[in-house]
Amino acid sequence: QVQLVESGGGLVQPGGSLRLSCAASRSIFNIYLMGWYRQRPGKQRELVAIFTSGGGSVYADSVKGRFTISRDNARNTVYLQMNSLKPEDTAVYFCNAHSSAVNFWGQGTQVTVSS
Repeated sequence: QVQLVESGGGLVQPGGSLRLSCAASRSIFNIYLMGWYRQRPGKQRELVAIFTSGGGSVYADSVKGRFTISRDNARNTVYLQMNSLKPEDTAVYFCNAHSSAVNFWGQGTQVTVSS
């Protein structure tokens, strides 16, 4: 079992920045692929950014050039740097760790972009 704990959400004005963190309960980056998803009001959960098995990263078109996923292996932590935030980025953001066999989710952190 893996516990994922997100933090860093909050209220920010349009054009502002936030950095989300996802702390894993143990070293898992060499076992599972990590990523961030979000669920906007009234919408299904959607991919934001993930690491690929080849070591790269993939982003949703809506966040390309504004969001960056990164990780600190020593801290077992994945980050999502979000810049130039827009009201449509308002959502609950979830950290995910998965393999072909299992899928773990954090509890989510709320991001609200509003003036």
